[in-house]
Formats: sequence, structure tokens, C-alpha cells
Amino acid sequence: MTPGRGRGTEGAAIPERLGRVLVVEDERDVAELIRYNLVSEGYEVVMATNGTDALRLARESRPDVVLLDIMVPQLNGWEVCLRLKQDPALAGIAVIMVTGRVAEGDKVLGFELGADDYVTKPFSPRELVARVRAVMRRGKPSDSKEKKAHLRTGDLEIDRYRFEVRMKDRLVELTPKEFELLATLVSTPGRVFRREDLLDLVWGRDGFVEPRTVDVHMARLRRKFLAAKLEVPGIETVRGVGYRFRELES
Repeated sequence: MTPGRGRGTEGAAIPERLGRVLVVEDERDVAELIRYNLVSEGYEVVMATNGTDALRLARESRPDVVLLDIMVPQLNGWEVCLRLKQDPALAGIAVIMVTGRVAEGDKVLGFELGADDYVTKPFSPRELVARVRAVMRRGKPSDSKEKKAHLRTGDLEIDRYRFEVRMKDRLVELTPKEFELLATLVSTPGRVFRREDLLDLVWGRDGFVEPRTVDVHMARLRRKFLAAKLEVPGIETVRGVGYRFRELES
């Protein structure tokens, strides 16, 4: 018998359950296409056709990944994503937006709200499954063991346990990706990270995110400190290469 797989009474292979995916989609044909391909690959699938049910099922079934259409009834995808990421019990669930909205501004908003990936319709079912697999790999705790739980430099303090960033003891609200970008740079002062390095470390090596996404997140990260009338952390752009963190003076 192949390791990791069982067999039915007639000898047919039963796919190993790789994880649970909540599909939030109100178009029946699209929902069934996604469900079929995920189940075929060995994922357990939970279905929701509106935003209210999506939040309820996320709390009840605790999926590994949510595939989230934006234009769903009751609560739209933006609101669902926001509420998921603001709830400490649900914030670790990966969210992939799967939507017909293709404007760059919609993609940026999705990432700002905490989405882990953004797929536009029409999509390739194989690529969608690959993206689910990618965000699940990123979410595994194996590489987080090496990350320091608490970082401090000058007046900047980062607490991974509490998911908090403070400057001069004032809390700065960041999305999960902005938080991880800042923590990654602060953890190794002076090192120049290429955009590709940051994609590997923050989004995951198997991701489909474009390098320019790093620039978008970095710009928004800086603006949040400015909006709070706080000193921007010492993130320096290394032209043509990437970013580095300059140690702050105490």
C-alpha cells in the first residue's frame, strides 16, 4: 500500500486528506468546479454561498484555507476577510481571494486587508489548487521556530506572540504581511533582502505573487507610521536590489 494513503473495500485508492478548505462562492457552477478539483486532490471542502455563513463556518470548522469570492451576498468578501484577520482565533487562516475583479486597486485592497493571495476569474483549476497548496506550506510552523518572538530596536518593539508593533509605546496597526515584512527586516539589521528573498520568507517560496507586491506593502507600511505621526522604522530602499533595515538608536 502506498504510504499515506488508504484503500477502499474494492482496492481503490482513497486520497489522503491534505487539509480543510472553505469555499465561499455563490455561483453554483464555479463552486462545484472548485469543490471537485480540491476533493480530487485530497482536500476536505466546506461550502458557503454568503458572507454570514462563511464566518460561521470558519469558526465552526476552522479551515486551513478560505477561498473567498468578493461579490457574495450579505457580507461581501472584503468584510469577511477583514473580520477573519481581526479575530485572533481566526487570523491564522489563509485567505485567497477568487474573484472577477481584476483592477490593481482591488488586488492591493485585498492584500491590505490581509489576504494571502489573489486569483482572478477565469482561473485554471490546477493553478488554484497549486495556490492552495502554496499558502498551506507557508502557514506551517516549521520555519517559524527560528524566528525571534520579541524584537526591539530603539523605540520600535515587535511582539510576535501578541502580534503587536509599537513605536514609542504606541500601537501601530499592521496587516499580517506588513507585520511579517517589518519583523523579517528588523531581525537582521544591515542585511539587504532582495524582493525575491522577501517573497520567499513572507509569502512563501511556492507563491505566485509578483515582486512588485513587496513594494506596495512596504509603501503602505511606511505610510501607517506617518499617519500615526510616528517615526518611520529605518527601512532603506537599496536601488535595484531590495530593502534593508538600519538599526535605530536607543
